[in-house]
Amino acid sequence: MNVVVMGAGAVGATFGARLAEAGHRVSFVARGDHLHALRRDGLRLRSTLGDVHLHPVTALAEPGEAGEADLVLFTVKAQDSEEAVRRIAPIVGPATRVLTLQNGIDGVETLRRAFGDERVFGGVAYIEAVIVSPGEVVHKSPFARIVFGPLSGAADPRADATLEAFEEAGVEASLEADPMVAVWRKWLLICAFSGMTALTRKPIGPIVERAETRRLLRAAMQEIADLAAARGVALPEDAVDAAMELATHSFEPTMTSSLAQDLAAGKPLELEALNGAASRWGRDLGVPTPVNDFIYAALVLHAAGEA
Repeated sequence: MNVVVMGAGAVGATFGARLAEAGHRVSFVARGDHLHALRRDGLRLRSTLGDVHLHPVTALAEPGEAGEADLVLFTVKAQDSEEAVRRIAPIVGPATRVLTLQNGIDGVETLRRAFGDERVFGGVAYIEAVIVSPGEVVHKSPFARIVFGPLSGAADPRADATLEAFEEAGVEASLEADPMVAVWRKWLLICAFSGMTALTRKPIGPIVERAETRRLLRAAMQEIADLAAARGVALPEDAVDAAMELATHSFEPTMTSSLAQDLAAGKPLELEALNGAASRWGRDLGVPTPVNDFIYAALVLHAAGEA
C-alpha cells in the first residue's frame, strides 16, 4: 500500500513505522527540526513492543509529493485539521481512504465534509507515545491498538485491506460496523483524562487515588456520555464504568496526556477539540456540562501556547 502519514507526530510515526517495517511504502509528512532529522538520521522508535530504526525514510514537507495514496493516516493536531485537509486533497483519489486517529470528534466531521463518508474511516488509537527529540519517538504504553471502520457503514474491501495491513505489521487492530461509537467512547475517556491531567498537572495515578479528583474525573466522563445520548449515539450502558476501569487499572500511574505535555512545554493545546468541544456540544444540545466547562475555562488562557 502507498501510505501517507499526515502529521508524523508520536502516534502517526509509531503506526507508520510498523507499516513501513512490514514492507509498505510509507511517506511521513512533517515539519521543522523533526522533518530535517527524519531526512538526515531516519526514524527511531523505542517501543515496549519492539524497537524500529527506519533509515532512509521518505520524509516530506508536502503530502502532494507522495502521489495518490491508498491510505492516509490523518494524525495532525485537531487545531490543524482544516489546513491539513486542504493539503492532502491532491492525494485523495476515488480509491483513497483517509483514517483519522485524532482526539475528539471534530476531526471526523471535518474529513466527512471534505471527502464524503465513502472515503473516510472513523478511528481511534489507544497508545501513549511521545517525541523525545526530533526523529525519535518513545512508545511507553504496553498497548498500541487501533479501532476503525467506514463512516458509510457499508462493507468496504479497502477497510479489509487496511485491517490486513495492520495485522501483518503486528498492530493490534479491529473493524467496527459503527466507528462513531468507538470515536465517542475514546472521546469520553480522553476528554476527561486529558482535561484532568492538564488541570491538576499530575499523572493519572494520583488523580484516581484521591476521592475528590476521582469523582471529578468520573463526572467529566458522565457529561460526555450524556452528550452522546442526546446526540443519538448508542454508547454501551457501562461506557463510563469501563473508562474508569481503564484509567484506574490499565493505565500506568505515571501516564499523562499529550494535552498536559503540551501545556508543560508551552505549546498550543488541543483544548477546543476536547473540553471546549464538550462545552459547545452541551450548549447546542441543551445538556449541562459544568465539569468540562470549568476545565475549559481554567485552561483556555493557555490554549494558544506561551510566547
